[in-house]
Amino acid sequence: QVQLVESGGGLVQPGGSLRLSCAASGSISRFYAMGWYRQAPGKQRELVARITSGGSTNYASSVKGRFTISRDNAKNTVYLQMNSLQPEDTADYYCNAARGGYEHWGQGTQVTVSS
Repeated sequence: QVQLVESGGGLVQPGGSLRLSCAASGSISRFYAMGWYRQAPGKQRELVARITSGGSTNYASSVKGRFTISRDNAKNTVYLQMNSLQPEDTADYYCNAARGGYEHWGQGTQVTVSS
């Protein structure tokens, strides 16, 4: 049993920054990977960024160089630093944790990039 709670979303102007947080109810060290996904209206959910327990990362090509995923094991929290935000980044962002074929999802947090 694990709970993932996202926070940090909101409204930001193009070119601005937001930092999303995903707080887990337990240790995140036991998960093989944690990641951030997003889903825009009418679109499929897509992987934004992923980090493994070993620290390796992957990013969608659309966000590479702008977004950074990181974790703080002591705080049981995974972060997504989003810089140079553009309207195309507008979506609901979800935290994901994976281990042993199981996946856990948070409730999501809304990010809106608009003037």
